[in-house]
Amino acid sequence: MAAITFDTLKYANRLKAAGAESRIAEAEAEVFELNLKEVATREDLKQMEERLNERLDARLLQLEQRMIIKLGGLMVVAIGAVATLVKIL
Repeated sequence: MAAITFDTLKYANRLKAAGAESRIAEAEAEVFELNLKEVATREDLKQMEERLNERLDARLLQLEQRMIIKLGGLMVVAIGAVATLVKIL
């Protein structure tokens, strides 16, 4: 995951300027920075999208193959039924 830069000193100073106590502003800036480490970047999202697309393509291919096999089986049964009816009639 790519790093996101965050100026904790600037953030803490803005909180102090807004009236927050120094220790609270610094603690909040530290917590905010820790939480930013868990945020996904655009690159992370692009990689996830690529992985999901690959998995989806693979699953769709499997589904297509299963459907072809089932359709083939139905065609064999239908041809057998028609051949049997032709012999009977």
